[in-house]
Amino acid sequence: MHRSQVTIWEERWRTPTVLATFGAVALLLASVVIGASLGGGGEADSLRDLHDHASTVTLVSVIQAFGFLLLAMPLLYLFRAVRERSPRVRSQFLPLVMLAPIALSVAAVLNGVAANDAATAFVNGEGTSSLSRADATKECRTEQGDDASAFRDDFGTGSGALSDCATTKIENDRAEDAIKGTSIRKIAEGIQFGGLLALAFALIYSCLNGMRVGLLSRFWGALGIAIGAASIFGLFQLGIIWFIYFGLLVAGWLPGGRPPAWEAGEAVSWPSPGERVAADLEGPDEEDEGSEGEDSDSDGANGSAPPPSASSESESR
Repeated sequence: MHRSQVTIWEERWRTPTVLATFGAVALLLASVVIGASLGGGGEADSLRDLHDHASTVTLVSVIQAFGFLLLAMPLLYLFRAVRERSPRVRSQFLPLVMLAPIALSVAAVLNGVAANDAATAFVNGEGTSSLSRADATKECRTEQGDDASAFRDDFGTGSGALSDCATTKIENDRAEDAIKGTSIRKIAEGIQFGGLLALAFALIYSCLNGMRVGLLSRFWGALGIAIGAASIFGLFQLGIIWFIYFGLLVAGWLPGGRPPAWEAGEAVSWPSPGERVAADLEGPDEEDEGSEGEDSDSDGANGSAPPPSASSESESR
């Protein structure tokens, strides 16, 4: 594709990409804020709270799913911009890049369904505990001896404290069994892990080549690579910072503007440290030479002659 066609396509999809990027960030942040109000305490209390707020759980999963889907736009925009500026970027990797937002979106919905199913199963008495009351009481006595103050804050004092502690431990163990017994949970975890792997590849591959062709600065390109690697371990929340930057970059709202490669429609590599030093050293000399040339030209143009030398003065005498 010719450079002019590249810039025309990028300009056409510039605004939709910016809107999709900030929309994705807003939805993902909203899902985190709303989801923070759910659950709390042990597994048993969390499942009871999820059961009481099943509609909120569904809402959070849907918001998160739409947020992940919108990430397809910035990922596609960056991949295509890099591909048009570097022959080493393979178009065959585009489906893998697009797999990330799709898989994460599906996993978000399935996780919401799995959470509601586990909460319903627990409240209905499903799930078994492998912890006997004697073992639970023994663990509670150990906790009471290790940190009496914290134990008193959680379960109070008196003979009923140990009984309440044992009951809580047994319920939490049963809640864990209800969570593990949800069949759709394993499917959701598998799809989510596949989506995180695809997201890691998309960020690492696009950011690495984006630095090479000059679309991303070395700092933000390296940060994108690091966030991509962190996504494998489920630390995707860090990626929100990078996508905010990318939205500002595409929109042209960064203080320093966009790198030259965006406007050129072709690769404009960043100068190496040695090249920058050489340019700084050569700059003043070239300016001095240029100014001297301009002065001589202006003198010639004005008809002024250079001052006579000492030899010419002696000859005239």
